[in-house]
Amino acid sequence: MFLTHLSLVNFKNYTEASVDLNPSINCFLGNNGEGKTNILDAIYYLSYTKGYFNAIDSQNIKFGEPFFVSQGEFHLNDEKATVYCGVKKGAKKQFKFNKKNYTKLAEHIGKFPVVIITPYDSNLILEGSDTRRKFLDSLISQFNKNYLEHLIAYNKLLTNRNATLKQMAERQQFNADLLSVIDIQLVEKGNYVHQERQLFLKEFIPVFNQFYAEISNQNETVDLIYNSALNETSFETLLKESINKDRMLTYTSKGIHKDDLDFKIKQDYSLKKFASQGQQKSFLIALKLAQFEYIKQKKGFSPILLLDDIFDKLDENRVNYILQMIAKNKLGQTFITDTSLSKTPEILDKLNVEYKAFEVKKGVVNTILAD
Repeated sequence: MFLTHLSLVNFKNYTEASVDLNPSINCFLGNNGEGKTNILDAIYYLSYTKGYFNAIDSQNIKFGEPFFVSQGEFHLNDEKATVYCGVKKGAKKQFKFNKKNYTKLAEHIGKFPVVIITPYDSNLILEGSDTRRKFLDSLISQFNKNYLEHLIAYNKLLTNRNATLKQMAERQQFNADLLSVIDIQLVEKGNYVHQERQLFLKEFIPVFNQFYAEISNQNETVDLIYNSALNETSFETLLKESINKDRMLTYTSKGIHKDDLDFKIKQDYSLKKFASQGQQKSFLIALKLAQFEYIKQKKGFSPILLLDDIFDKLDENRVNYILQMIAKNKLGQTFITDTSLSKTPEILDKLNVEYKAFEVKKGVVNTILAD
């Protein structure tokens, strides 16, 4: 699978852009703030139906304009496909596959998988559990439609249960039967999500460990621990035991929406508290490359890889590891951003790999080198 053409209208700092792409490697080069990363985000939109850096659609419209469009032409299994995303202020987002609107945006997830490696990945370590759950959920959803459907249904039921708890508190009238009806459905959806997360991590963790061992030269061990209250107690029991607390808080305090991934190093030490910056970077790269490899295994083709400013932010050893994978053609179509006009092309020339280079300046993209 690869992207052959990308066109933008009023997307972030772009008034208009139209770019023919190389099926191997594409470099977007220029100073900070010119719009390089916005190209990657536009591609991400075409896979996930939303932005990576800002999920609020209206905030990705160019300032002063009423709408934006991101459109891409893909090749998949010798067939061409067009994906269209259009956002207009005050209107429902339009998302089309081969000119046909989706009934539900979830139907698109997984068709054109994308993996992004960016300095912002540090948020997976530094921020709260919701950031790590989103990573886990988006990864599983790339190849498991039932998982995404159950997760969406769970979140709707959770919203309903929280609203019901709040209404009961305001009216000072508790209705155990009404809550029980919601809980039965919530337990069913939650148990499925919990089980699929467990099954996924059982397969994913060995892939992740292998990448980390290669990147770190096997200097230390790391682990991903799935932290869920459902690991020890049934969801039905958790809801019953926490009902008084939930009534007081007016929201649901137990469930898969509280799950977390614990990142560990040297057996049982917190990655956030005890790992060096280099160890954390190695951990994150291994995590994202494992994501890439796992999706590749499940889908039968390589996802698109987006590398945002990593050559400036990573040390030579980690960069060389990624470059070796590029040289061995293990990464499929890759998009690279860099602040230097010459460094990345010079590296790719030495590796003797096919690529196309673009200069990005003030939201304008110009081809500077095409093999």
